Amino acid sequence: MNRWLRILKHRWTDETDAARALGPEALLRLEQRVAMSERRHSGEIRLCVEAGLPLSYLWRDATPRQRAVTMFGKLRVWDTEQNNGVLIYLLLAEHAIEVVADRGLARAVPPETWQQLVAGMREAFRAGRFEDGLAQAVDRVDALLVAHFPLAAGQANPNELPDAAHLR
Repeated sequence: MNRWLRILKHRWTDETDAARALGPEALLRLEQRVAMSERRHSGEIRLCVEAGLPLSYLWRDATPRQRAVTMFGKLRVWDTEQNNGVLIYLLLAEHAIEVVADRGLARAVPPETWQQLVAGMREAFRAGRFEDGLAQAVDRVDALLVAHFPLAAGQANPNELPDAAHLR
C-alpha cells in the first residue's frame, strides 16, 4: 500500500471505530476476564486496541509489530516481577494482531503457539466477533501462564498492571 493511502486509512479510522468494535459492556467483561485470569498465575495480561497508528509511525512506515513493541513498553508490560507480562495488541486500520510476551514467558512458549493464538483471533475478528476473539486470546494466554507461572496454594498475586483494555 502506498504511504498516502495508508495515512488516509489510518486517519479515517478513529476511536469511534474502536468503540464500535468493543462497546463499554464488552470492555468491562474483558477487564473482568483478565482480572479473574490473574488470580491463577503470577503473570500480567494487557489488551491494547488502537484504531490507527500515530502519524509519526505512518510517516516512517513503521509496522504494527513495531507499534506493539512500543506499546509494550509504554504500558509497562515489561515491568513485572517475573518478566511474564503479555500484551495482546490490535490495530484496527490494518486488521493487524500482535502478541508481545516478556522474556520470562517467551522463553517457555514456542513461536507456533503464538501464531496459533493469532490465527484464532483473526478468524473471530473476520466474523466481527471482537470480544470473542479477545476473550479466547485471554483464555489461551491464561492457560500458558498457569502452565509456566502458577500460583502456589494460598499465594497472592499483586496486580502489577491495570486490567482494563487500553483503547486509542
